[in-house]
Amino acid sequence: MAKYLAQIIVMGVQVVGRAFARALQQEFAASQAAARARGTGGQQSAAASSISGMSVQEAQQILNITTLTPEEIQKNYEHLFKVNDKSVGGSFYLQSKVVRAKERLDEELAIQSEETPKSQRQNTDT
Repeated sequence: MAKYLAQIIVMGVQVVGRAFARALQQEFAASQAAARARGTGGQQSAAASSISGMSVQEAQQILNITTLTPEEIQKNYEHLFKVNDKSVGGSFYLQSKVVRAKERLDEELAIQSEETPKSQRQNTDT
């Protein structure tokens, strides 16, 4: 009985170990692909993510936004901020996450607007 139990435990650890290694490889590959896709403009975005502690994707999920438009960001921000107000029984924690998400998306819009004139200048120079 103890022998079978030990075999089951060893097999379980092997399966979990393989799954963890595979997940780690996939995450590493995805991280490298995302870094290549971002290019030089992604450096500013990565810096903003590390400063704010929130990625653009996380901020978009919090505010339930698919495209980065100032109008959609503001509309969803106002709604979620009001819904999570403490006076109406909301959560201060969630409300602060909504504020941080809006700040992060505003930073990303600013970064994108800085990159757009640079790319337009490069196209006119050639």
